Amino acid sequence: MFTAYVIVTAITITANAGIAAADFARAGFVLANSAEVGVPRSWLPWLGTLKAAGAAGLLLGVLGARPLGLAAATGLTAFFLGALAAHIRAGVYHNIAFPGAYLTLSAASLSLTATH
Repeated sequence: MFTAYVIVTAITITANAGIAAADFARAGFVLANSAEVGVPRSWLPWLGTLKAAGAAGLLLGVLGARPLGLAAATGLTAFFLGALAAHIRAGVYHNIAFPGAYLTLSAASLSLTATH
């Protein structure tokens, strides 16, 4: 079970660090998606910070700060539930798999962190 925890959490860390970097860089696909779901551009640095903090918290959890890892996994799961809700509210379904995938990774990390 520990191996699954480390692998899934490492993937979640990498994915969130990558998308946080895209938010900070204001990548074209991030700007287009934000506009489609009605998220103001001014929110991007804050959203990127939340994703980066979640990735850092997960990393610290893997390194031994389990309560921090649990808090980070919980926060990321809540964050991506909100992202999924934003897509549904805006009726943007063509790319809903992306927040769904991040939600799945975050929830899996949460479950594995809680049981490990």
